[in-house]
Amino acid sequence: MASANAGGGVAGLGSLIIPIAFLAIFYFLAIRPQRKREKQIREMRGNLKVGDEVITIGGIHGKITKIKDEILTIEVGSDKTKMDITKWAVGSLATNGKPADQDK
Repeated sequence: MASANAGGGVAGLGSLIIPIAFLAIFYFLAIRPQRKREKQIREMRGNLKVGDEVITIGGIHGKITKIKDEILTIEVGSDKTKMDITKWAVGSLATNGKPADQDK
């Protein structure tokens, strides 16, 4: 009777190893890189300054002319049209008309 109980405990532990391994793999392949990317985006948006060229998440290219709390004013196009956007709408910084992360 005692040997049957001991064998059941080992089988129970073995059945937990595979789901734990899948969770660990999922964390390192999906969750961790996403959190790292979100942190980079938060830092980029926090370090925006007047004169930076940005690309919004909607694809609009512009140059920051004014920053007030969470609102940015950007100049768009050759006629210097001004638009107010929120900081979270900035998708990336641009250099020479293309996203900065494509320069690497």
